[in-house]
Amino acid sequence: MADENLTGDEKAKDEKEEVYYQGSPSLWGSAGKLLVCGFLALGAAIGCFALTPYGWYIPALGLLVAAALLALPVLLVRSTRYRVTSYRIDFERGLFSKAIDTLELWHVDDIKFHQSLFDRLLGIGQIMIKSTDASTPELLLQAIPNPRPVFEALKQRIITVKRQRGVIKLDAG
Repeated sequence: MADENLTGDEKAKDEKEEVYYQGSPSLWGSAGKLLVCGFLALGAAIGCFALTPYGWYIPALGLLVAAALLALPVLLVRSTRYRVTSYRIDFERGLFSKAIDTLELWHVDDIKFHQSLFDRLLGIGQIMIKSTDASTPELLLQAIPNPRPVFEALKQRIITVKRQRGVIKLDAG
């Protein structure tokens, strides 16, 4: 077979990139912001309807402000996207303009998983990644739906990618 003659780097190039997670954080992760904005929107709508005697445009303006307040947390969550693959993590953000950071897995030093009781009930969690990458030394993947399989896959894949690239960690100890 031809694959037996390939080096580790050549085998890595032949492997297809597998996507572990792709999408935006869960809206459940912004439930608090959504609740606060909902109360503010309700207050704006009620306040503006109290000013109805001063013209029809004030309640209309109040409803517009209320709708914007409700849409703001949703737009902010949807303007963030993660793409976690077997070789890299792409972090895209921006509402009107876009910025994309890429973190190669072989740069990762440490990976942590956190899921509060509330997060467990909602089926979301956070993955914190610390790396030697100059532009992305820390990356927090927030409100990931069903996060444990993503974390486990990343943990194993980081080890594999580092072995393929011959990365050796030296302790200064």
